[in-house]
Amino acid sequence: MKRRELLIGMSALAGSNLFMTTGTQATREKLWSQPEPWAEKLIAAAESQIGITTIYDPAYVGLSFPGGDIPRQRGVCTDVVIRAYRDALDYDLQAEVNKDMRAHFSAYPKIWGLKRTDRNIDHRRVPNLRTFFKRQGSALPVSDQVGDYLSGDIVSQMLPGNLPHMAIVTHRLSPDGKRPMLVHNIGAGTRLEDRLFAFEITGHYRFRPSAKG
Repeated sequence: MKRRELLIGMSALAGSNLFMTTGTQATREKLWSQPEPWAEKLIAAAESQIGITTIYDPAYVGLSFPGGDIPRQRGVCTDVVIRAYRDALDYDLQAEVNKDMRAHFSAYPKIWGLKRTDRNIDHRRVPNLRTFFKRQGSALPVSDQVGDYLSGDIVSQMLPGNLPHMAIVTHRLSPDGKRPMLVHNIGAGTRLEDRLFAFEITGHYRFRPSAKG
């Protein structure tokens, strides 16, 4: 993937929690849980979007296929996940979700009244990604026990107003040291924040592509 060498290994953090972590600092940093190598790559690719994706933009956009994306300064919560899997593990959720939906369309939500797949938007919708991850055997129980959430996990949440959301669990500790922080775009661009239990958790996934990473 182009940009892969640039993005992997970067660890940019935003706002009051934003700092650049050097290799030496990383070894000294107290972590929530030591991520497996694939998860460490995934988190680094997600964190590298901080300061790059600064705008929340849910507009429908026609995309190239496969590997389609909108300009990186824009996006929604699912774009953080999609870009992280592409950059870190060379895994294209746009193509994989489209393939699974074409083969098993009836298994996916019909919230939007669609009668066929739409490769421009299907993979960018939280309910579709939840279904895809579950169909890949990656779903784990939803829990209020913080220890059940490991670095590299994906969580879906329900925001006020019944707005579905998705984020990546990192190995960064919350300021009080009790929870892992999330990297996500909840409305103001990609950020690292202490939001794991801020909203109802509706899904919990640990998705390592079997043939990649």
